[in-house]
Amino acid sequence: MGDEINTQTFSREQRLRYRQKVRRCLDVFSEMLAHHHFDSHPALTGLEIELNLVDSAMQPSMKNAQVLSEIADPAFQTELARYNIELNVPPQPLPGEAVLDLERDLRDALNHADDRAKQHGAQIAMIGILPTLRPEHLSGDWMSPNPRYQALEDAVFAARREDIELDISGPEPLRMLTATIAPESACTSVQLHLQVSPSEFAPHWNAAQILAGPQLALGANSPFLFGKQLWAETRTELFLQATDTRSPELRNQGVRPPVYFGESWITSIFDLFEENVRYFPALLPETTDEDPEAELAAGRTPRLQELRLHNGTVYRWNRPVYDVVHGKPHLRVENRVLPAGPTVSDILANAAFYYGAMEMLAHEDRPMWSRMSFSAAEANFTAGARDGVEATMYWPGYGEVGWDELVLRHLLPLAAEGLARRHVASTVVDRFLGIIEARCKLRRNGAWWQTETVAALEATGMDRDQALTEMLLRYMDGMHSNQPVHTWELPG
Repeated sequence: MGDEINTQTFSREQRLRYRQKVRRCLDVFSEMLAHHHFDSHPALTGLEIELNLVDSAMQPSMKNAQVLSEIADPAFQTELARYNIELNVPPQPLPGEAVLDLERDLRDALNHADDRAKQHGAQIAMIGILPTLRPEHLSGDWMSPNPRYQALEDAVFAARREDIELDISGPEPLRMLTATIAPESACTSVQLHLQVSPSEFAPHWNAAQILAGPQLALGANSPFLFGKQLWAETRTELFLQATDTRSPELRNQGVRPPVYFGESWITSIFDLFEENVRYFPALLPETTDEDPEAELAAGRTPRLQELRLHNGTVYRWNRPVYDVVHGKPHLRVENRVLPAGPTVSDILANAAFYYGAMEMLAHEDRPMWSRMSFSAAEANFTAGARDGVEATMYWPGYGEVGWDELVLRHLLPLAAEGLARRHVASTVVDRFLGIIEARCKLRRNGAWWQTETVAALEATGMDRDQALTEMLLRYMDGMHSNQPVHTWELPG
């Protein structure tokens, strides 16, 4: 959820002052892009994994404060609900066998955290949506005690002035009203960061948008919500609806939602920050004492906190990030498309595919975004989320094509070439892109395994709650094995 805040309620005067300050920050940011030096360490990547806590009965465990205290590692942090935590991985280089080292380090960190969680009767589940979650778990004292979370919920409902309606299609459609943003806490994701220079940002962001659809078809892992089978990656539609600040009338007028794919290709990172300021009202209008013009004039790097805070409440699936580390500014593309899980090996396979394919797409002589409409990229995103392994997509030169054929024939070779260009060892390429290749050939991802397993368990006489609980138990075994999800067996 980004930076902390100190205020939960805001006056009209604060909102006006914040808007003026954000515009000043935007002007300074424009000046920095034109004349300031940005850190652009080559091939530096980052990773965040959002996690769930469950008890021995596979139900949500509302003990994140106790578990985090037991873990006692600043890499693990709180998240929106008391059954959520997050693991932040320090920036990593890609070259050589660094990803194999990262795999080992991630497994060690998660195993340690899981051992600590067991001291409080909890364990870690790495999955896009916790399948045993029910609306009754999200009543009462469900929210983590962080002023930002309460302020965000208050801001969403102040803008809407009515309850949120969840209306998600699928084999078993879901329609319900909620008086809180609690359902959003069900969305646990993997976020991939790539640090780039200002001149390289636009082609990398455009390439990331193009890859979003294939990413979802490959990695969907969220087919169940509140006991119902919905989209292969229900998380994307749930996140959009559960944080929507718009009434139905504003939606009909075409007002943009805070969870946002976008509407056009860009030529600069400035396009996205300017769009934030122009179209999105402030949800958390807290101002600082920083004078950004004076900081820049003095030769220091301004934090531009208001611009950053505002950007943190516009939930693009590929988000622009401005940050300052050790006094040096840098830019990142933050890819928020993928769900958590099923295993560390699956997560890193998804990451290898993304970074490799994006490297090539961002540097094509004739860019894909000059041959493909933005609306086609958005349609691919929706198809990947809704249909998973059944998705078809539009791609220049292929027309309408199955995701598996597209990846095998075109994107997987691109990813291998891109990783080689980034000097990634062949052992890494073979291991992780081999997982992607097998998923394509078998047409299996986490969502496929979950739905097939539940169907098989129900065929033995289990009801839906029993089947989801047993499926999650088996899922946890697979998660700890670190064997890729396409190799997991089905019941019977």
